[in-house]
Amino acid sequence: MLELAILGFLHDAPLHGYELRKRITALTGHVRPVAESTLYPAIKRLEKAGLLARETRPGAVAAPRHMLNLTEDGREELRRRLREADPGDITDENRWFTVLAFLRHLDDPGEQAAVLRRRQTFLQEPASFFYDGERPLRAEELDDPFRRGVLTIARATSRAELSWLRTTLAELDARGA
Repeated sequence: MLELAILGFLHDAPLHGYELRKRITALTGHVRPVAESTLYPAIKRLEKAGLLARETRPGAVAAPRHMLNLTEDGREELRRRLREADPGDITDENRWFTVLAFLRHLDDPGEQAAVLRRRQTFLQEPASFFYDGERPLRAEELDDPFRRGVLTIARATSRAELSWLRTTLAELDARGA
């Protein structure tokens, strides 16, 4: 997801490493803080693959800054990763938010809708964090108020997201028609 976030933010505008790290941290940092020791190797991998380019610009006050720009190959790679988001990107809430943050970079409403439909299908499948054998447990079946809280909050979040998905899919379908 780090690479997707890098590609997504650089699609918006060229950034230097520090600013890129701040933006990624704002998006995912509460769950997965971004360390320099993780960010800069990822930048180098993407640069080596030809997906981003580095440009040196004079600094406003201090030393020159290395600005990162997305190449055309990088733009296409971002679109490919969004179109072909792997199952973990669809089912893991934090990874899903990263996909969702950049889904606007797919120009085709039909492609955007296809990704949203995958998430919708996942949310409509019966699931729980807690099971009795193979059977998912519902909040009402639990005596533990904390586990009941987990399921109650998750259900409310899923219902809100499904409502948003229905509305957004209708808008995308109307645009694509």
